[in-house]
Amino acid sequence: MLSNKKIPYGKQSISWWDIWEVVKTLRSNNLTQGPKIKEFEDALCAYTGAKYAVALSNGTAALHLATLALDIKEGDEGITTPITFIASANSMLYAGGSITFADIEKSTANIDPKEIKKKIGPRTKVLIPVHFAGQSCDMEAIAQIAKEHNLFVIEDAAHAIGSHYKDTMVGSCRYSDMTIFSFHPVKTMTTGEGGAITTNNKELYEKLLTLRTIGVTRDPARLTQNDGPWFYQMHDLGFNYRMTDMQAALGISQLRRLDSFAQRRREIVESYRAAFANDERFALLEEKDFSYAAFHLCPLLINFNVVKTSKPELFEKLKTRGLYLQVHYIPVHTQPYYKKLGFNDGDYPVAEQYYRSTLSLPLYPLLKDREVKDIIQIIKDVVR
Repeated sequence: MLSNKKIPYGKQSISWWDIWEVVKTLRSNNLTQGPKIKEFEDALCAYTGAKYAVALSNGTAALHLATLALDIKEGDEGITTPITFIASANSMLYAGGSITFADIEKSTANIDPKEIKKKIGPRTKVLIPVHFAGQSCDMEAIAQIAKEHNLFVIEDAAHAIGSHYKDTMVGSCRYSDMTIFSFHPVKTMTTGEGGAITTNNKELYEKLLTLRTIGVTRDPARLTQNDGPWFYQMHDLGFNYRMTDMQAALGISQLRRLDSFAQRRREIVESYRAAFANDERFALLEEKDFSYAAFHLCPLLINFNVVKTSKPELFEKLKTRGLYLQVHYIPVHTQPYYKKLGFNDGDYPVAEQYYRSTLSLPLYPLLKDREVKDIIQIIKDVVR
């Protein structure tokens, strides 16, 4: 059994080759704004099938710039899910707009297209579906809703690099204007911190390039005057959201192993699925036929109506057995800041019930089969 070993819910996998790629970049002349950025962006395009990619400092920056690139402003509203990290909703507020939520599907914890339709109003400008835990939302249905109401779509794929929807890679932007990724260490691949946006729209791409670099351009075609080869102009109020070359070098190396990461994550999820099946205490989320998920998370749903242990008690007991788990997520609309905006407990009942029942199991490629078996046994022992 695990005994004194601590098992977190997520952990990066760094190889000797990853380290060597970063070391080579550290020995080069460029630590930031160098050739590795474009190389990483080109690799993301080759992997996802999108025409353009913009590497950024983190996933939150990607969400922020995506809303700015769409000229979101005061009076504009976006729709996203309450079961997500707060950055998905915050991105609309950063740009001066507002946000509302559409409840989730009970079986997947992804945003429910039927609920999206109910929330569309005269101020709605953008839909922000989140591919929760790595499984794609039903993007064909969401794209159809967007088309009917003349809305933009930003896919929040912070969990879903390496995932497929039907016959497309998540990030191809076949059903959206932009897709954002996060490369935080607990995600399927990492650049340390880091993020990216993919798009097939050249105008959005060029706007994103400027916005990530403080709004400054050296492009001769955009300069209104040119005093010489040193000259630059600031045309937009942008931000310093640049990725470093060291991060990009790590990303290039990690991207080469992404498919193997995804496969190992799926193997672990299948082990959990088999172990907790046919037990009234437990359930896992359904994976739809249209999905091939590079699972970032494996939420375990616990039926607290039939077990004696409360959720806080369960977490403490699991810690004593070496399992340091997490909950993804506290519904965004229940956060104090969002309550000040007018949201209340009870507004999104499916999301709130999901939160009450869920915890995230350990899921990362370095987990050994023996450890997975131990995790399963510990949870079955503790949840009584």
